[in-house]
Amino acid sequence: MKTEILSRKADYIGITGSVLCVVHCLITPVLLMTTALLQNEQLRFGYLSLDYVFIGVNVIAVYFATRHHASPAIKRALWSFLLIFAAAIVLEDVNEAFEYLGYAASAGLVITHLINIRQHQKV
Repeated sequence: MKTEILSRKADYIGITGSVLCVVHCLITPVLLMTTALLQNEQLRFGYLSLDYVFIGVNVIAVYFATRHHASPAIKRALWSFLLIFAAAIVLEDVNEAFEYLGYAASAGLVITHLINIRQHQKV
């Protein structure tokens, strides 16, 4: 029972982390162009390094969401989307396509976490 509750919370944490990452990625260009907030090099580095925090949050969320009660398909989907998400975030400066791949993988994480929550409710 306790592991099921932890798994469900991990799904909610994963959803929150993915959504916040998308919001962060969408707002960053606007903030860079319109505010002096990110003109300071140290602030900009700290703000932009949030990407790696989102990867860490999602790693923890996927680990706990898939630890006990997730179906094999959900486990594969969550870990696959997480790997794609992490690779896309790390490589987003290489090519613009990685940024869009990161958005798609983030959406995949959210949808798969929602499916996992729904499956837990049916049990």
